[in-house]
Amino acid sequence: MKIIFMGTPDFAVRTLEELIKAGHEIVLAVTQPDKPKGRGKAVQLSPVKTAALANQIAVYQPKRIREPECVAYLRTFGAELFIVAAFGQILPKEILEMPKYGCINVHASLLPKYRGAAPIQWAVMNGEKTTGVTMQQMDVGIDTGDILETVEIPLAEDETGGSLFEKLAVAGASLCVQTVAHIADGTVTRTKQDEAQATHVGMIRKELGRIDWTRPAEELERLVRGLDPWPSAYTALDTKTLKIWKAQVLAGGDRAQAGQVVVSDKHRLIVQTGNGRLSLLEVQLEGKKRMPVDAFLRGCPVAEGTQL
Repeated sequence: MKIIFMGTPDFAVRTLEELIKAGHEIVLAVTQPDKPKGRGKAVQLSPVKTAALANQIAVYQPKRIREPECVAYLRTFGAELFIVAAFGQILPKEILEMPKYGCINVHASLLPKYRGAAPIQWAVMNGEKTTGVTMQQMDVGIDTGDILETVEIPLAEDETGGSLFEKLAVAGASLCVQTVAHIADGTVTRTKQDEAQATHVGMIRKELGRIDWTRPAEELERLVRGLDPWPSAYTALDTKTLKIWKAQVLAGGDRAQAGQVVVSDKHRLIVQTGNGRLSLLEVQLEGKKRMPVDAFLRGCPVAEGTQL
């Protein structure tokens, strides 16, 4: 099938590569404009752009996809289907209705649950046992289109945002190829979403990782996992930022003030929360490497009673 692919991050790359392997003609890859990144402000290509160029696919990087000249340019390719995977811009009606089979989206949740920009991290932070990928027929709403096909993925007890990202990228790529085949042979089915079951999640911002120690230990442990690898859960130790990469929930012990270090020895760093305690297992002090807590304590002892 003749396809225009729209995507930007690593999550989308697997889908693009699987579509190529399946023999589809990707006539254009549309991705976000290059942006300077890091201290040196070097221009960094999006993962999708890098993958497209490696496969000799033309790349288009509009600042605003809804501009008339952008819409007109896309029309010149005569694509039968547009596939979107974490592109990062909202498509106007003119584009949604342009190709023969419309536009389909690879969404990393089981719609109508977790509509929005960051379903993967929120699934972990909210303690979901199962999530998945939905192939949806796009309409003018945000993740409101008909459901074409889904695949469920269970979450491991130690699931992080990063590990779930990888699982769903693989599952989404396979599901997308399957869905395109069913669209081509006319066997795809469309199911309306149940609006009564819809939930929405917002974008992940760095500030979300700031730990509020008055929250229950279970919530904070999920926050740690959900925000790994970015932006990470963090607190303040004296004047420096302390990132927490791995933690364990401990029941009981609610007499100390929330955020207070209640146990600190050669191997343990335990902090009181609003309900229960959190044993920090892997941390990273500002300017240092990520390390197990015992290694951290050897180089940076923390006194019991310290307030984080």
